[in-house]
Amino acid sequence: MRIAITGATGTLGQALARELAGRGDELTALSRDPAKARRLLGADIDAASWPRPKDEPPPADALAGRDAVVHLLGETIAQRWNDDVKREIRDSRVLSTRMLVNALASLPDAERPRVLVSQSATGHYGSRGPERLAEDAPAGHDFLAEVVVAWEAEALRAEEHGVRVVLTRTGVVLSPGGGALEKMLPFFKLGIGGPVAGGHQCVPWVHQDDVVGAFVHCLDTDAASGPVNVVAPEPATNAELSKALGRVLKRPAFAPVPGFAIKALYGEMATIVTTGQCAVPARLEEQGYRFRRPELEAALRDATGR
Repeated sequence: MRIAITGATGTLGQALARELAGRGDELTALSRDPAKARRLLGADIDAASWPRPKDEPPPADALAGRDAVVHLLGETIAQRWNDDVKREIRDSRVLSTRMLVNALASLPDAERPRVLVSQSATGHYGSRGPERLAEDAPAGHDFLAEVVVAWEAEALRAEEHGVRVVLTRTGVVLSPGGGALEKMLPFFKLGIGGPVAGGHQCVPWVHQDDVVGAFVHCLDTDAASGPVNVVAPEPATNAELSKALGRVLKRPAFAPVPGFAIKALYGEMATIVTTGQCAVPARLEEQGYRFRRPELEAALRDATGR
């Protein structure tokens, strides 16, 4: 396949690009910094400049004739929020997706990619307690849920132009290269990690290998469309995740972390940690996707190199 990728220099983008290139796909990275993209992804990757993704469409020649687009752009959520940060979290997703779909719509039918895999998040569901959430569960009403609803609506406009759209609602990614583990590991290595805010909240975890595997599955599977939860088969509670990480690191993991302490550290963003969603991968399982790392402790061992 000929595939264009936005956000290809991020942790997930690099992992996906390696997998797709390894199976022989021809890749184009849309990047603010094409030189950086070539340096990180290899000289065989075509890199096109998209310097202002919130304000202008990507270049048409970077999309024309491609079979598919994977859209991964978005400001990191794991930071202390203020009004400016929240605006950037929203606009980097919603506006860049709008610009991308506008570019797809402007292409002649014969040159338009037929598949758009657009990154999304389990934050769509809001805080829902222990309820198991398949893809048909309604949206929540908090900040992140509202962002995801607007983000997905922009991507779905591509369906009006004959594009199959997949919305990959990704959970908490266990990755060797950053993400949630990067923020957790220092505390656990010091022996002061443990359940947060009681530890009963669900964590819709997924190993990076299965994020990549799910993206590839969605590219290749005609039956994949609309929202797809990219999470492990069984969510864990925060306490279960903490205990498993403690075992992997051979460190104590029983020191309770009160919710107010997390809020003092991260502000409003702390709601991501102190609440959660028990999202389940109903559509991936219906479509026969085989998980690469379905077990939590084994996934943690791989992600931490232990």
